[in-house]
Amino acid sequence: ARRRLKPLRTGVAWRGRAEWDQVMVGLYCGDSRLQQDALDRVSAWKSRYGPKMPLAVDCTAELIRCKVLDSSGRLKSHELILSYGLALVRFVNLITERKQKMVSIPLRQLAREVNIPVWVVDLRHELTHGKLPRLALCRKGCDVVLDWLRKMYWSRQLGNNLCEEDEDEGDEEQEEMEANAELDNDAWE
Repeated sequence: ARRRLKPLRTGVAWRGRAEWDQVMVGLYCGDSRLQQDALDRVSAWKSRYGPKMPLAVDCTAELIRCKVLDSSGRLKSHELILSYGLALVRFVNLITERKQKMVSIPLRQLAREVNIPVWVVDLRHELTHGKLPRLALCRKGCDVVLDWLRKMYWSRQLGNNLCEEDEDEGDEEQEEMEANAELDNDAWE
């Protein structure tokens, strides 16, 4: 008699869809207390899931952790720049690393392929190789990356579009140009 093969079951760290939804809403709600609760839940997931934790979840948590620390007022400007900087560098490196092949492809090209604004890659370059940028630029980079993660990962996981469509696409291009100008400017703190 033939034995039926059971379908492979994939284990995940979260208990179900409701917990996943609750964490996503908590991370993006803007209330630092609820965000901290969501971060605690992600930490529990990470302890259960280890290296299998989705990169987007890990990056989102690190960026939200920076925003919570920022709103707490416990860190000085320089410390916040370093915290945001590490989270942004990790995001760009981890997201683009998966697209790297045997041949080295410029990060700017990889970023374009996955719709990450090029100025975020330039910010990562300055954080890694140049002078530290101003805190305001790190905060803006964090917000842009969190929005990218929400649209490109979290909403897709939910199977719907929780993102509000940008009515003013031109405003986004204008902001990117302004951010590029800031990166090119020698007005670093």
